[in-house]
Amino acid sequence: MNIFKASLAALAAAALLSFSPAAKAAGVDELPKDIQDKLYNKEFMDSAQPLGPSAYRDFKAKKGPPWKIGYASSYAGNTWRAGVMDRLQNSLIPKWKQLGLISEVIVTQSNLDDKTQIQQMRQLVDQGVDAIIVCCSNPTALNQTVDYAKNKGIPVFSAVGYLTSKNSMNSSSNYSVAGSMMGDWLAKEIGFKGNVLIVEGIPGTSASDAQDRGAKKALSKYPDIKIVGSIAGMWTDQVAQAEIQKWLATNPGELDGILIQSASELGAIRALKQSGRKMPKITIGGELGALCYWRKNPDFISAAIQTWPPGDDFEMTWNIMMRTLQGQGPKVASILTSPYSINIEDLKKIMKEDCNEDSDGWHMPGVETWASKAYLDQFFLRPADPETYKP
Repeated sequence: MNIFKASLAALAAAALLSFSPAAKAAGVDELPKDIQDKLYNKEFMDSAQPLGPSAYRDFKAKKGPPWKIGYASSYAGNTWRAGVMDRLQNSLIPKWKQLGLISEVIVTQSNLDDKTQIQQMRQLVDQGVDAIIVCCSNPTALNQTVDYAKNKGIPVFSAVGYLTSKNSMNSSSNYSVAGSMMGDWLAKEIGFKGNVLIVEGIPGTSASDAQDRGAKKALSKYPDIKIVGSIAGMWTDQVAQAEIQKWLATNPGELDGILIQSASELGAIRALKQSGRKMPKITIGGELGALCYWRKNPDFISAAIQTWPPGDDFEMTWNIMMRTLQGQGPKVASILTSPYSINIEDLKKIMKEDCNEDSDGWHMPGVETWASKAYLDQFFLRPADPETYKP
């Protein structure tokens, strides 16, 4: 392990030391102890994260493959969602059709309207889908619809965040851990003192709120760090850029760091450039344009911490769904993985210095790095390679 990665691991370990032992909930205590300690520590979790046994431990699909899948997306207006759609349309659908395991995928978009998403999910049930994936949604608004689908024999999988219904299967990285890692990293980056601006994602979604709470809790440990503002970037570069520009115009004081949720960091860099002010330290996730700025300015920051590589994160949920449809029996209601970090030497291997700072694409480590088959095996009662399934 290099010095950087050892340091980052130490930050995460130090954060965990101040919390109680791993949660002992049915389902969770069937997981390997290292996973329990790292990702399911009760005091290091979003308190609403479902941790009980999965409702689909003994699930059997109503019929065999090929299955019809519904994807009820809540939003389509940022680069992250574009990355998901690219993986879905150009990789997952062709691959799983060729395997003979799916027939089609029906995609809906609700544009952040809970009532619309509920209606679309019910329509998917009535259209005869065999499973539904939702993304980045309000943690409670969809619960009755999830239960409705379950009663019809249709499991619902929440990608990139959780729903609080006991009948939802949830998957993501642990956002409280991610937020804490980002907070501790930024604190160290600015010398444990200074002014920090917080840029949330979409307030009210579990993914944004859990990450925000984890970050603020981490920063609160440092008495010489002051949070001077908290705004919503809506996980969209254009929105984040406009909101940060407005904030900078009315807050002329010193700014030492910005803790921001992807996909918004490219907007933050653009706003700072246009303002003419000194570039503060900024948390960066996986946006290629922001990574390119770092590649051309290697002393800018020491690390990027990615919470949700879009294609890989969605494929993790997809693989959990396929395993569940095949009767593998998920042990726990929330399957979590770890945030992914790189240093400047890693970045040099990923992109050249003549990269494009305006690129709105994403770096993705690959699903076998993010949530490999061997990793997911540990979360199922009857694990098997889902790609080799024969009914």
